[in-house]
Amino acid sequence: MVKSSTSGSKKFSAKQVLADYRLAYQSRQVSLIGRREVLSGKAKFGIFGAGKEVPQLAMAKAFQPGDWRSGYYRDQTFMFATGEHTMAGFFAHLYADSDLEREPASGGRAMNAHFSTQSLDENGEWLDLMQIKNSSSDVSPTAAQMPRLVGLAYASKFFRELEDLKKLTKFSSNGDEVAFGTIGNASAAEGMFWEALNAISVLQSPAVISIWDDDYGISVPNSIQHGKNLADHLSGFARNAGEGRGYNYVQVPAWDYPALIDAYQQVVAQARKDHIPAIVHVVEVTQPQGHSTSGSHERYKTRERLEWEKAHDCLPRFREWIIEQGFSTDAKLAVFEQQDLEAVEGIRAKAWDEYKAPILAEVGELLALLDTAIGEIGERQELSDLRNKLKSSSNPTRKDLVETASKFLVAAFRDDYDLQESLSTFKQRIEEENLIRYGSHLYAETDRSAAKIPQ
Repeated sequence: MVKSSTSGSKKFSAKQVLADYRLAYQSRQVSLIGRREVLSGKAKFGIFGAGKEVPQLAMAKAFQPGDWRSGYYRDQTFMFATGEHTMAGFFAHLYADSDLEREPASGGRAMNAHFSTQSLDENGEWLDLMQIKNSSSDVSPTAAQMPRLVGLAYASKFFRELEDLKKLTKFSSNGDEVAFGTIGNASAAEGMFWEALNAISVLQSPAVISIWDDDYGISVPNSIQHGKNLADHLSGFARNAGEGRGYNYVQVPAWDYPALIDAYQQVVAQARKDHIPAIVHVVEVTQPQGHSTSGSHERYKTRERLEWEKAHDCLPRFREWIIEQGFSTDAKLAVFEQQDLEAVEGIRAKAWDEYKAPILAEVGELLALLDTAIGEIGERQELSDLRNKLKSSSNPTRKDLVETASKFLVAAFRDDYDLQESLSTFKQRIEEENLIRYGSHLYAETDRSAAKIPQ
């Protein structure tokens, strides 16, 4: 086991350090603003990566094209740092924007922060995965990313050892790819985690597993989730000199920027070259926003714990280190922070406007139909209430469109008005479009689809 400590700063340039800090700060604002969006009703649920920014920056520096991520919903900073997800895409995902250009992770279908990259083109043909920093799609059951990590890492071993696979250059370069797994400390109490850990150790496949250990699983502390200290369990998998199996095990604080970079560079390089897996146990992690928008950690954490988390938050600790090392000053960082806050808020506003524009256009179309229909039928309380409710909605959805049109058609069923057919056609059109938006591609739709195999 290696316990990392803060190392020197001479090998870092001010440009690199400040770029990293600004990205970390922007990611924190994404979390803070994203929580506000949920609590104000613009999104249904939010879960964010606040407190994990600095270790994820370090991990991203070791991630190369051809590598794979099998992670979970706290990895936003990593995805931003690798360039495989944008902040605009994150907000589009939060709003469940169904436009794949704006929300390429799932087209608004998956829970927010479920990241992925595309491996197939529009014809169902494989892309050159060696030119992509790859992310498998997150799955909601916690720890379910771990069995997939076993397969992704084992694939590199096959590509290195089996001569017949060498020609498949879209998928591997002699098995030099590393599979990166991420998981929280609470999920690390689950069977899938320990089975995956054991399998990778037996197979000696190139996986680097990062555990973001903030000492809690929602409201439940580690002390009543793990039989012993998690580090004691994990250290049992540590590789000893002369042994052919096991992990390189590194424990490093979440706030220690240079030590994190050293740790990831070291273990990833060995995983890539020698197929020796690694566990990076990131400790002293904080979760400044609590678990999710569904609750508040102030309800179950003691005042002392909350003060400790404030003192150990990786972002202000990183800021202090930057000033101590002479890379910048408090005043200059404050200017950058204001600029970055405004930039993220601008990204959010644009993402919201782009998401709402087509919906508001459809709302306007329906309201015009309802106004004309009521003009023909005559003002009637039931009909006017349906129109006015939609008109006054601060955040109408396509569900509201279908419900309003359906209820109006039922309420005016016995009335004779010219736009009855137009209103019915509008409702049918929205339903058909929604079926494509949210129900297509559940199965393959290319010529390779199993449904197209001749009987």
